[in-house]
Amino acid sequence: MNRILIIDDDKDVLDTLSLILEIGGYDILGLLEVDSLNENIKTFKPDLIVLDVVLGNIDGRSICNQLKQNPVTKSIPILMMSGLLEMKKVNENTIGPDDFISKPFEMENFVSKVTKLIAQKKSKDYTIN
Repeated sequence: MNRILIIDDDKDVLDTLSLILEIGGYDILGLLEVDSLNENIKTFKPDLIVLDVVLGNIDGRSICNQLKQNPVTKSIPILMMSGLLEMKKVNENTIGPDDFISKPFEMENFVSKVTKLIAQKKSKDYTIN
């Protein structure tokens, strides 16, 4: 089963996305804050991270940048979402996410992006020895 880590400080958004993806057959871990993010990534081993840009007083773009610079987490696809910023602004001065979606969004579009990113990761993970 594919595992998705969702990080959003809005409990309603987190619950809604978790429910939609669980119905779709994904194993979900939802976080309202990033305090223990590295431990959660290490134990949960997500195939995808869905990350909000605005996490209270923390900028999700800096979290994305840190994850993409870390050799342990750089291959995990990140889907960022924001109701305040456009993709162009999200990518400024950072290592950008693998994909982006503006809030509010259609659930079908969100699920499509999730499916695509997981498929891309799986194809990159597959190697013939």
